[in-house]
Amino acid sequence: MTGTADHTAAPAPASPRGAANRRGPFRAGERVQLTDERGRMNTVTLADDGEFHSHRGVLSHGELIGRPEGTVVENSAGFRYQALRPLLKDFVLSMPRGAAVVYPKDAGQIVTMADIFPGARVVEAGVGSGALSISLLRAVGDEGRLHSFERRAEFADIARGNVETMFGGPHPAWQISIGDLAEELGEHEAPGSVDRVVLDMLAPWECLDAVATALTPGGVVMCYVATVTQLSRTAEAMRADGRFTEPDASETMVRGWHVEGLAVRPDHRMVAHTGFLLSARRLADGSERLAPKRRASKSEYSEEDLQAWTPVALGERDVTDKKLRRAGRDALGLAERAAGATPPADAPARAKTPAAAPADPAPDAASEQPHEERP
Repeated sequence: MTGTADHTAAPAPASPRGAANRRGPFRAGERVQLTDERGRMNTVTLADDGEFHSHRGVLSHGELIGRPEGTVVENSAGFRYQALRPLLKDFVLSMPRGAAVVYPKDAGQIVTMADIFPGARVVEAGVGSGALSISLLRAVGDEGRLHSFERRAEFADIARGNVETMFGGPHPAWQISIGDLAEELGEHEAPGSVDRVVLDMLAPWECLDAVATALTPGGVVMCYVATVTQLSRTAEAMRADGRFTEPDASETMVRGWHVEGLAVRPDHRMVAHTGFLLSARRLADGSERLAPKRRASKSEYSEEDLQAWTPVALGERDVTDKKLRRAGRDALGLAERAAGATPPADAPARAKTPAAAPADPAPDAASEQPHEERP
């Protein structure tokens, strides 16, 4: 007897983490970027009874909740705002921070030049405020794995809050450990099990032995450093280790352009040096590094040279405990609101009919902080 085929439809794959936060009408708890007619930006977190105050009037959050992205609204004084969800580059520059962030121009280069692919097994050291972690998680996807190491628990809390704000909750591919990568990596990752390593730290040369052990043959190590002395010492340490290919160094500068009719010219300001990128590949065990022959040069370091790489000499400023606690509270508070804004998978939010203009609100409500546009 001929059997009957089972035509039961397979369950639809779950939406990638954070995708629901990027679609549909505005919801309470979301971050929204307001741009006025002069191009000035402010980022606000929507609340059912919230208001955005400026010297030019008041805008009720109710005018935005339930409306589609790209809506233009007027405040109580008739000034108009264009409302959009912040892009990743906007979010990174306006999120709570305890340490300097990896700027979008460098994060984009790291993801591309280190070949961070969906499903990759990536290790990151130096989480800071979580800006680079967000880019790496987007690249590896839900099926990949990002293991981040951070020495300070305060920075880890800030990063966790920012990551959960961006994705609407904990990301399934992310694991964060408190400790020194040079000491902890071997305890968590088996030799040859990691595809990519990204080091955003003061002294990446101290971690190269642990990194070489964890990387799979052909894997990539990418270092983000601020000064030429750090760049030099890291490159020489890679060469001395012998398990990496010849290192490749670069920096990225971004210059905007003014385009209006035939008035086309470069902007007077640009995002120039923020850091150097240094990358290399892991060689197979027993293989010798091939490199171009060079003339003899100074390659040894004196005690005086080593002092040039201390945090004080590099101009690194300590972040106060008070600032860290405040940034941590802000980041975790935004994460809780973002989690509440995520729509259920089986009940997508519906856009509501535009509301009538609200009455003038109370003048004592707090306004949001302006969006940061420049480093």
